[in-house]
Amino acid sequence: MSAYKGLRIADFSQGVAGPMAAMLLGDFEAEIVKIEPPGGDRAKDRPGYQAFNRNKQVVTLDLETADGLAAAQTLIAGADVAIFDHAPGRLEPLGLDGATLTAAHAGLIHAWMTPYGTLGPWSQLAPHHSLLAGLTGTAFKQGAYADQPVHLVLPVLWYGQAVMGAAAIGSALYERTRSGLGQALTVSGLHGASEVSGPMRLLNQPPLPRGIPPGANPRYRLYQCADGEWFFLGTLFTNFYRKAFEVLGLEDAFEALELDQVAARDLLAEMFATRTRDEWLEALQANDVPCAAVGSREAWFAGAVVGEAGLRKVLLHPTLGEVAIPEPPAKFSATPPSIRSLPTPAKSLPDWEPRPKPPAKPSTAAPLTGLKVLNLGTVIAGAYAGTILGNFGADVAKVEPREADPFRSDGPGFLTYNRGVRGLGLDLKQPAGRELFHDLARTADVVIDNYRLGVRKRLGIDYAALKAVNPRIISCSINAYGETGARAALPGFDPLLQAEGGMMAGQGGADDPILYTIAVNDVATAGVVAASVIAAVNARERTGEGQEILTSLLAQSLLFQIGEMVSYAGRPANDPGGLDCIGVSALHRYYACADGWIGIACDTPDSAKALGAVLGLDLAPDALAQPRDGELASRLEATLAARPRAALLEALLTAGVAAAPVLRGAEALQSDWLWENGCLENWEHPRLGPAIGVRGFADLSRTPGGFRCPTPDLGQDSVALLTDWGIAPQRIETLVASGAVFTSDGEGGIA
Repeated sequence: MSAYKGLRIADFSQGVAGPMAAMLLGDFEAEIVKIEPPGGDRAKDRPGYQAFNRNKQVVTLDLETADGLAAAQTLIAGADVAIFDHAPGRLEPLGLDGATLTAAHAGLIHAWMTPYGTLGPWSQLAPHHSLLAGLTGTAFKQGAYADQPVHLVLPVLWYGQAVMGAAAIGSALYERTRSGLGQALTVSGLHGASEVSGPMRLLNQPPLPRGIPPGANPRYRLYQCADGEWFFLGTLFTNFYRKAFEVLGLEDAFEALELDQVAARDLLAEMFATRTRDEWLEALQANDVPCAAVGSREAWFAGAVVGEAGLRKVLLHPTLGEVAIPEPPAKFSATPPSIRSLPTPAKSLPDWEPRPKPPAKPSTAAPLTGLKVLNLGTVIAGAYAGTILGNFGADVAKVEPREADPFRSDGPGFLTYNRGVRGLGLDLKQPAGRELFHDLARTADVVIDNYRLGVRKRLGIDYAALKAVNPRIISCSINAYGETGARAALPGFDPLLQAEGGMMAGQGGADDPILYTIAVNDVATAGVVAASVIAAVNARERTGEGQEILTSLLAQSLLFQIGEMVSYAGRPANDPGGLDCIGVSALHRYYACADGWIGIACDTPDSAKALGAVLGLDLAPDALAQPRDGELASRLEATLAARPRAALLEALLTAGVAAAPVLRGAEALQSDWLWENGCLENWEHPRLGPAIGVRGFADLSRTPGGFRCPTPDLGQDSVALLTDWGIAPQRIETLVASGAVFTSDGEGGIA
């Protein structure tokens, strides 16, 4: 039995985010019926369709007819979850909106996963990831050489939306076990952007400068070698960076060059250009220096590392032949997920009996209220998972030693990835600290860590030790390369998996590889950990037992390019990237106007004709096939450069052309549309002052979540948290006096 076995899901969504959210639930044996319109899913011919709709029965219904709508209503009456991704205003005339359906079916979870937001003109756009990236400031967040937005060849914001959709649905199901009631929830493309690349600004500090394609920091950067091949040097922390200098024979220059990033970058680039990539990788890796070769996603997916981790599944399709897709991104010891089939056409709807009206205990508390989490996770992947769970209502303790999370700073990154949790200063190396941790684990629900392989056991907090004190505990551990295989014990950072996993080469296309400024694998892992923990607590409601969850950056290097990873003979090519990539084609790319940038996404002859009419241009019949940097693109550049953005966008929207503004970071924080859609909120850090950040990762109609507190200083909440978790005051005093527990002095220091 898996975590969601017996759950019934009616999936009315198309494309990427909605189907992928359902996929993540279906991997846990939920019974899913995918309802498609007569023409099929709009993405049915893309390779990713085979992955997003695995483990589903697919039926066709025309919701525009009375019979089709009646059949849909009958199916929903027997469902636990219904997923939609229609634009605002499209569900109400059909009676399929959240308010209507949850009023009719008290136990139903209605999940609305619209591609953009829920209000305003941009929410009505046809779904295009490039437009969402422009509207949220993501396209200008990506490192570039030119002062322009960058088109991301991976739909990372929709992938994030999918994972948050699975987490939000799981949270609502968990809450339903207490209240007996379902509810409507919304996880829009803006929530996906909030999780993956959400803007954040301390108003008393200047914004961070934009990065460059190889990476601006010499210790965390792409380098080219004598044979023309590239690798990524992942020495984020000083101990690793110093080792790299030792390998290079430059240890005497380390202190000076650590203070001069430009000189260090130039010297390292010169040194690495003197030998082949394989020579450098052998020398660096032999000295435990994190680094990785840049490769293709095809080689990565078919290679030994992915194979040893058990993350590649091959199934037989009746017309495509053998289809390889990534396995589920997390392993569960008691209720494992699985891939049982590719999407399977069904001739009729299942005969689901209507769900009975549940006994109700109405509540408005956030869905994970009462869940207690001990989070030992650091940097982004582990730490940020706690923030996501906290936003859904969990009480999360960020557990840190005196040395602190090595990512800790007063910068926007740390503040974003650790908001909404409480800080507990604890020395696990002391016997009294370990004893306290075990006592906290007795009443906790979840423990999260991202230690290297073997560290948990040395500290006495591995799953076996935790289970001995609390059989209901859920222990989730993250590492870089999985728990099996030759690399399992190696350190790893997000860009190393970007490099080997093909993300950098894919974004670079025929040009040099490009570092994603967004820590794609880190934020993906955080989201997967949150969704996995939520699945495990749902399973525990049925079994009464906890379990161990294992995941890795490696798994997410597949998940967050899952549509691009699916392979079979004759598959269509993935979208090409390039240096400072501006788009896919002449009619699907970013353009500069007189006073800002816009994104245009024409994908039909009618939309191309409408674009030509607005601009006064006679577009040839083959305009849709013209390249992003060709003659047509040059004509459009010249025409658009003289047009004011607002008036042009109004004309394009009126004509039915999918177009939107492309916002810089500061513009996004001031965007009326993002504020209208509740994407952002003002908050206050007690020491650092006012800030703007994202509001959350989902909106639940009856049990809304939110950030319960600002990002904590080191050990800031130790005494209050231990008191709340039932530790006696005298014991707390003794622990603080011994140094096993420490507290913040309120000014960022330690008392």
